[in-house]
Order: sequence, then C-alpha cells, then structure tokens
Amino acid sequence: MKEKTAKLERFLFRDIHPQVFLGTATDRYAGWIGQIYPEERYGHRLTRRSKKVGGKSYIQEVLPVDSIVDYFKHFRVLELDFTFYQPLLDRRGKPSASYEVLRRYKHYLRPDQAILLKAPQAVFARKNLAAGEFLENMEYLNPELFTLRFYEPAVQILGPSLKGILFEQEYQRKKDRPDPREHAEKLDRFFQAIPDDTRYHLEVRTPFLLNKDYFHVLQKHGIGQVLSYWMWLPPLMNQFERAGAKFFNRDGNCVIRLVNPRGMRYEDAYERAHPFNALVEGLLPEDMVAETAKLMWTAIEHHLSVYVIVNNRPGGNAPLIAREVAARFLSKAESL
Repeated sequence: MKEKTAKLERFLFRDIHPQVFLGTATDRYAGWIGQIYPEERYGHRLTRRSKKVGGKSYIQEVLPVDSIVDYFKHFRVLELDFTFYQPLLDRRGKPSASYEVLRRYKHYLRPDQAILLKAPQAVFARKNLAAGEFLENMEYLNPELFTLRFYEPAVQILGPSLKGILFEQEYQRKKDRPDPREHAEKLDRFFQAIPDDTRYHLEVRTPFLLNKDYFHVLQKHGIGQVLSYWMWLPPLMNQFERAGAKFFNRDGNCVIRLVNPRGMRYEDAYERAHPFNALVEGLLPEDMVAETAKLMWTAIEHHLSVYVIVNNRPGGNAPLIAREVAARFLSKAESL
C-alpha cells in the first residue's frame, strides 16, 4: 500500500487496484505539463486556440494527439468528448472532422488502453442551442443517426479499445420537462432499435427524471447509470440510492464522472479553474472525493470494474483531483 501511495506523487494511477480505471475527461492540456506530460517533449509543441465561455474568451494551449502515449503511462482510461459535438459521419455518410481526429488517436492506441466515447448530442439532446435559443431537436433519439453516423464507425475505428459509450442528456428546465413515464418509454424504444451492446452508459442530468420508470429501462437493457457529480444533480450517493443501490450495466462496469462543482454554473467553474494547472482554493468539493472513494469500493465489492473520469472544473486540475480521489480510495482500503 505504501508503494502505491508513493506512486501517486508521480501521478501514476494505473495499478491502484485491478478493478479501477482512473482517467480524465479529455486530455492534451498544457496545464498538465510537468505532471503528465514532459516539458522537454511538449513545451515547444503547443497549439493556441481561443474558446468562448459565458461571453468571455480564454486562450487554450493544447498538446498534439501523440501525447496520448504519455497520458497512458499515468492513466488507464480516457474519455473523449469531441464526438458529442459532431457525429463521426455527416449526413452524406462522409467522414467528419471528428472522424479524422478519432483516427489520429487510434494510431497511438494499444488494444489494452481504454477509451470511453460520448455519443453525439445530435441524437440524445431533446433541445439544441441554435442562434442563442434552445430549439426542439428533430433528430432526438433517431436510431439510424446513432447507428450509421456514430456507432458503426466508432466500433470500426477503435476496436477493442472502445470500452464504453456515454449518452448524456442535458438538464431539462422546469417548463420543458417531459412526462417521466413518456420519457422512459421513448428511451426504451430507442435502445430496442439500436445495436445491442453491453457498453452503454446513460447520464440524465434532471433529478426529476431519476425515477423507477427510468431505472427500469436501464435494468431492462443492461445500461449503466452514470453517477455524475454535476451542478444540478444530487450528491453521488443520493443518485445511487435512487437506483435502489443497484448497478445496471450488463458488462459489469460502473462509470463515475466528476464534472462540475454542485451549485456552480459551468462558466463560473471554468473561469475559476482556468488554466487548469493547479488546485484552486475552495473549489474542490470534499463530499465529491469522499463519496467517489466510497462508491469505488462499493462497485468493487459487487465485482464490477469502476471507471472514474475526472474533469478539471471541480478543483482546477484533473491530475491533482485524481490524486486526491486515489489517495482517499487507498486510505479506505487500509480500514477495510
């Protein structure tokens, strides 16, 4: 145990437990140089780009795709989310920019390195933001879009490295909320219509919809409940208890995503965390770390593999947040 704890100082998370896959939500952040990425290898290979968040512009410095080789020296899993914003194939069936980026990642991947891939919002968002307002998504739960323009090319490109597909549904404002039973019925029909696969995991961000009808759909199709630490969701343990303290994924996996401080808007968390190179005082939620470690051990006791995905926002720097989570996990092992 002391050896594993010592490795955390060097951000080495690969062997904290055989059933634990610890990783981050995207990669290639310049703020991680000196932690995950060697300065001498990447300090002179950064690309600068601008990102607008909440009306403010931020400069991002990004490493090249081949930096994934160093990433996987530290972590066992990586979540890629650029496919959330654009399907892999366009309407004509031609490769999109996301397709080409995913192929570049694949070039540097070994078969034993795990990728979680986000399904496009084009198929799973009830409303999409367009011209400053949210409009009904006419492609919502379109099985052909999912299967032909995302699923089939994703499986073809990533092969055995694809360990999970994450469906994320946006928060439903009170005036827009669907009937919970109707919502569950639509999900049921969608998952009946797409390829049967044990790698599906679902994150619904509206607490109102986390009810027995929803969990019945997850259980029926063997879909994992993503336990997500996010701004308007209840605490992690509360989400798990709403599901009857059950795990649903048919492949024996559990996904925990540490995305954003609860009660804090995305743009505010982003502003405080940027440029993602250090922990920010007062930003890291103590309950998030404690409950994540507890859920990790709970999943292990149920003979599951647990995938913990860490974002920069709930603390300021994903590698340092991962270290806090791993240290709490290992400290709990000593008390078992």
